[in-house]
Amino acid sequence: MFSKLREDVSKYYIKALSLRSYFILKMKRHHEEPTNNMLFMKKTFLSKTFIFNSFAAVCILGISISSCTSKKKTHMETTGTTENELTMLVGTYTSGTSKGIYSFRFNEKDGIAVPLSEVEIENPSYLVPSADGKFVYAVSEFNDERAAANALAFDKEKGTFQLLNSQKTGGEDPCYIITNGKNVVTANYSGGSISVFPIAKDGSLLPASDILKFEGSGVDKERQEKSHLHCIRITPDRKYLFADNLGTDQIHKYVINPNADITNQESFLKEGQPAAYKVKAGSGPRHLTFAPNGNYAYLINELSGTVIAFEYKDGNLKEMQTIAADTVGAKGSADIHISPDGKFLYASNRLKADGIAIFRIHPDNGMLTKTGYQLTGIHPRNFIITPNGKYLLVACRDSNVIQVYERDADTGLLTDVHRDIKIDKPVCIRFVDNYHIQP
Repeated sequence: MFSKLREDVSKYYIKALSLRSYFILKMKRHHEEPTNNMLFMKKTFLSKTFIFNSFAAVCILGISISSCTSKKKTHMETTGTTENELTMLVGTYTSGTSKGIYSFRFNEKDGIAVPLSEVEIENPSYLVPSADGKFVYAVSEFNDERAAANALAFDKEKGTFQLLNSQKTGGEDPCYIITNGKNVVTANYSGGSISVFPIAKDGSLLPASDILKFEGSGVDKERQEKSHLHCIRITPDRKYLFADNLGTDQIHKYVINPNADITNQESFLKEGQPAAYKVKAGSGPRHLTFAPNGNYAYLINELSGTVIAFEYKDGNLKEMQTIAADTVGAKGSADIHISPDGKFLYASNRLKADGIAIFRIHPDNGMLTKTGYQLTGIHPRNFIITPNGKYLLVACRDSNVIQVYERDADTGLLTDVHRDIKIDKPVCIRFVDNYHIQP
């Protein structure tokens, strides 16, 4: 509308200027005093020109004001949107006041979290959303018959949950859970096993189709007296599953059958070649993560406190480097993640000097260089980095808080912004949005 008005104003203004020029030219050609008609013409012209110029000025001023007003309105509308808000899920231990799983709206621009809802689930120490955000799968970590995998319907907009069903894991202390959309898999720590659950059409879980149990022990007689499965990860190419065995210092390898589901009842996992990769005795493999480019894998070892860097290609791991994340011998290293830009790796440590070790990743060969250490609250367990890379959130179980740290994109260092999320015994944090890019 304003564009059309500008065109009309310009057109008539040009005509007025042309008429003025014509009048002046006529005066010059006569070389005489103007006649009464000429005087009348001049007076009329000047009167109309004055009126037009005034009108044009008002219009142009109005257009300018309208344009400014429009811009301000647009800005206000933009700031009021929710494009920077993520739906966040928190799993907890329920031995205290916690009810189970909590949902929040987290703004990855300003680092502020707003609580939404919660659902009563016992000891949901680890959880995972489905890729479409319609379901959440969570463990119930117990070392008895209560050990289970839970399926919940989830409303991402409202943050509300509805328990669909629970299935026994057949292995004690399930502590990790993943899904490929057709199956759910748990790592059972005390059970020394992994369990596979087909997903029904309504998102609920069928009874375990496979329970893969591992035997063996390690050199640490107290912590490695038997197999302890701690983590399962699907490789970036979606072809393989790796399972970390803290008790035997191994990473077990399985080939994934992508077609396995409830309709064909085919096995989801087949033992790979080799069946496992061995790491240094006494390491205690805990969590594994992959670089965004898919070329490297990084393992945090709970007992040795080291990070092992691997080259990854076609289902094979080739060890490249071992570097210390825990330098005080705490034997409590926990979680590991990489920034979305692939430039920095972070590893949490507990029991002594609770905090997060920071490493720079060499862009050409994936090797690590330690660049810093950030002290945190007590017992930093799981942590997560926002999809935009701006914030790192740490679940400090024994401080009953999730701490929010801002990341320096150039140095990788962390700064506490003091926007703590108070919650009893938090141990796991997941974002529903952009789940596919989460390391």
